[in-house]
Amino acid sequence: MNVGKTLFAQVMEFVPWKTFGRIIERHKGDAGVRTLGCADLFRVMAFAQFTWRESLRDIEACLAANQPKLFHMGIKGPPARSTLADALNLRDWRIYHALAQRLIARARALYAVEPSVLELDASVYALDSTTIDLCLSLFDWAPFRSTKAAVKLHTLLDLRGSIPAFIHVSDGKLHDVNVLDILPVEAGAFYVMDRGYVDFERLYAMHQAGAFFVTRAKAGMDARRVYSHAADRSNGVICDQRVMLNGFYSAQHYPEHLRRIRFKDPESGKTLVFLTNNTSLPAWTIAALYKSRWQVELFFKWIKQHLRIKRFLGTSENAVKTQIWCAVATYVLIAIVKKELQLDASLYTCLQILSVSVFEKTEVSCALQPARSQSESSDPATQLMLFEF
Repeated sequence: MNVGKTLFAQVMEFVPWKTFGRIIERHKGDAGVRTLGCADLFRVMAFAQFTWRESLRDIEACLAANQPKLFHMGIKGPPARSTLADALNLRDWRIYHALAQRLIARARALYAVEPSVLELDASVYALDSTTIDLCLSLFDWAPFRSTKAAVKLHTLLDLRGSIPAFIHVSDGKLHDVNVLDILPVEAGAFYVMDRGYVDFERLYAMHQAGAFFVTRAKAGMDARRVYSHAADRSNGVICDQRVMLNGFYSAQHYPEHLRRIRFKDPESGKTLVFLTNNTSLPAWTIAALYKSRWQVELFFKWIKQHLRIKRFLGTSENAVKTQIWCAVATYVLIAIVKKELQLDASLYTCLQILSVSVFEKTEVSCALQPARSQSESSDPATQLMLFEF
């Protein structure tokens, strides 16, 4: 029992503080720091994420108004906004990147027991990026267009549990395909991505590493048919072929056969052409794998709506990356709490409850369980249903 501890303090107990301390020592993050060390900055940033604070003044006012409760949250005292601004600019963002990676490793181990996509005996990842627009005059270190700046979050999402296995933060000019050069490749895993990542030299390197990719072919791809497999048109598969690339450089970059599947979506009526190096799965399974890529789009939409990563508390590169990595660490931390305590509530529900009750001294496993409605015990036949889904 965590009698006397606030909900915030109980959630913070899931942070590996000893490991975090070693990370801080390795980067000498607290060298010469008098107030608001690296650990305290993370607590403050996590508080800002939980309670939807959107400015330094907002954070300062809320913490000052609850000063008697800060000790129970693990925060020594309310920091001045100038102190917080300095900390965001000076504390190395790589410290919080390392913490997020440690939490991600723990979360992926917890969610490894979840059923895989389409019940495949392999990991399935969705790769994509999202852009966060910024003001060029304030964020001149992140050029994007001639009139605006931006940062990109290149994300490899593990579809088992929707945990980001890899995130790279760059300026807006970095093309998506260049991320394949730094992407960790797992043999036997499936990497699902859109046609913006079609680069045959990089895809062949992934193929040689023993991984499988599923992507869409670009319009006008020059290839010749080598062999055609029987296609079950009842599933929407128009043709299933093995092809070789015709282009001089393309053929050198990918000298082996590719599998090309033409598929007609029964819902939209659109015809899609998929490319993959996997030759054993049925064609409709390849189409279903590509459809599962939409989960990474939903992930981006979710974090932009429920985490504070669209309005930044500082304008320097270090401040922006620190805030992003603290937000990622907060997201994964809630996913860990949900799995460790075996909660039925969604991540959205957990964050909503924490946003209004971080100072409450209630057992976290009880507070984050959605309350049962009294209407559940009544006869459903006598109830009017507004939304039947």
